[in-house]
Amino acid sequence: PLFPWGRSNLLTSLLISQILCVIKTLEDEMVPDEWSLLHVVQGHIGAGNYSYLRLNHDGKIILHMESLKGDADLYVSDKTLHPSFDNYKLQSATCGQDVVVVPVEFLRPVGIGIYGHPSYHESEFEVKVYCDRTVNEDLFSATSYIAEDVEKQKAYTFRDEEIQEEESVFWTVFIGLLKLVIEILF
Repeated sequence: PLFPWGRSNLLTSLLISQILCVIKTLEDEMVPDEWSLLHVVQGHIGAGNYSYLRLNHDGKIILHMESLKGDADLYVSDKTLHPSFDNYKLQSATCGQDVVVVPVEFLRPVGIGIYGHPSYHESEFEVKVYCDRTVNEDLFSATSYIAEDVEKQKAYTFRDEEIQEEESVFWTVFIGLLKLVIEILF
């Protein structure tokens, strides 16, 4: 025989691949026509680590992340550009697909943190960023903000970022020294 594993296994494999293709096509068609795709970001993240993105687009934004391998979680904030599992405003921490809707009212830039779950050595993800064109921004609504408040928010955000940057450098140096000491001892 041409295929030692048999014709039935080949047909089963072909059928499964066709079913997966149809499911993927249906998933792509579930996006409403009013949403326009702005960006697609793919990446890898190690266990317990973060990857950060910055969102500058105005309007109602939909973040649709799929964990292609492992489990990546999504954390979003308009208060910090480095949101985490203990410092965020919006989050989605499911296995598989994660969706977060960033409201029009969020101040820009919006920080997006992608966290690699420690259960997996490495996670691979794809984030699709959509803009919902059905939402009209009313510049005179109660959700509008005064320029003075924006300046205060920016000053707060920059101070917060400086503190986090200093802490990050400290911990990076500390962990590097700790690794060096452990390597020397063992």
